Amino acid sequence: MAVPASKTLPDHPFTSHDDKLHEECGVFGVTGVTDAANFVALGLHALQHRGQEAGGIVSHDPEQGFNSARRFGYVRDNFTKQSLMDTLPGPLAIGHVRYSTAGSKGNTQIRDVQPFFGEFSMGGAAIAHNGNIVNADALRRELIGAGSIFQSSSDSECIIHLMARSLQRKIPERMQDALRRVEGAFSVVAMTRTKLIGVRDPLGVRPLVLGKIGDEGWVLSSETCALDIIGAEVVREVEPGEMVVIENGEVTSHRPFAPQKPRFCIFEHVYFSRPDSILGGRSVYETRRQIGVELAREAPVEADLVCPVPDSGTPAAIGYSQESGIPYAMGIIRNQYMGRTFIEPTEQIRNMGVRLKLNVNRALIRGKRVILVDDSVVRGTTTVKIREMLMDAGAAEVHFRIASPPTAWPCFYGVDTPDREKLLAAQMSPDEMAGYLKVDSLQFITLDGLYRAVGEANGRNPEQPQYCDACFSGDYPVAPSDRIEKGFRTKAAAE
Repeated sequence: MAVPASKTLPDHPFTSHDDKLHEECGVFGVTGVTDAANFVALGLHALQHRGQEAGGIVSHDPEQGFNSARRFGYVRDNFTKQSLMDTLPGPLAIGHVRYSTAGSKGNTQIRDVQPFFGEFSMGGAAIAHNGNIVNADALRRELIGAGSIFQSSSDSECIIHLMARSLQRKIPERMQDALRRVEGAFSVVAMTRTKLIGVRDPLGVRPLVLGKIGDEGWVLSSETCALDIIGAEVVREVEPGEMVVIENGEVTSHRPFAPQKPRFCIFEHVYFSRPDSILGGRSVYETRRQIGVELAREAPVEADLVCPVPDSGTPAAIGYSQESGIPYAMGIIRNQYMGRTFIEPTEQIRNMGVRLKLNVNRALIRGKRVILVDDSVVRGTTTVKIREMLMDAGAAEVHFRIASPPTAWPCFYGVDTPDREKLLAAQMSPDEMAGYLKVDSLQFITLDGLYRAVGEANGRNPEQPQYCDACFSGDYPVAPSDRIEKGFRTKAAAE
């Protein structure tokens, strides 16, 4: 199908952000163990997929007080050095890994890297935040007007300043005061000299789990896979709107927010979380396999092979193959040893695009009708490159099946999303997208199909959705007030 000229999107040079959505961070904290920072480093390594630009750790030792280290790059390249870890002693530590946001790569300063630390009259506190504060601009203006001096460009620093202005006597109560002023999504791991604290926003948009290690140790983590790496036992999820305070081996639960119906991010099931994690009592791998099953039921096509776009499309491709009866095959091989920038990104190298990361298994693909299963299409740049690679390898037909609905709206709750005009699904129908991408067919799982795959037998409740699915539906559970102030129009406003 030809694409109307008015809807033809410009080409985008390939970058690591082009056709994937990225979680902007992961958080991890440990208390009640010797050398807690070493456990945090291992946990952050397991959460590296949630943030690959930078990481930081803050620890506390009764004799040496608070210590911190913040570094750009991978955890393995920084926090495995004994000389650095020796500077982070103590039985209590928290850590954070982050991605840069769209357009800010190269502009991020080390002062933007979390955890953030503040010294209060009753002692110091550090916080690490996963999510995004949608009223951060308004809060920052208010706080600066009242005399606060910001050290970073991060929205998370607002929490520290709000805590400083609270009249409460204890740090957990000050944190409650601060977070009641915050709008948006937040899973926070924080620490004082003696306490490890975890908080989720009332909607529970971002994940946070509680674990136990040994007899006295406790762990807070964005995902269960990071508990596995240190041999910790999963106790439970921190509930939406809950604050847990861990001190002297005891966990107390608090409810500082008015109760609301949870709206957990459904894209955690589709892509963000590691497939070996557990979300809401469900295996992420099994959910993604079930997405493939639903996709095969909704969007069948005659073909010879079902192939994943590695690695995120693999479980859904397995499910599609099992349901359709079409053989599963590794038609595309991922280069496991490519870093984010192993070579100077010249124009020539950028034009190689996906070929730096993926290669077609030519002997398998030649002459075959291929179904390619991927997790999402954002700008479409990667899809175009992969389709060209398959046709060059002699594929007879290329059919894309996408394990999520069309991504037509930006996320404002802690995900690196392009502006709406750069989202392919915001500008074109699925048929127009297929024509633009020059594939034989392109179909997405429906929103109801996705809900069935995550365990909602009756699909999505349009009156009261069970998950946050704003990137697909445009239904924002918390109004993105800062963006609206800058001219963004929500779906409700446009209608």
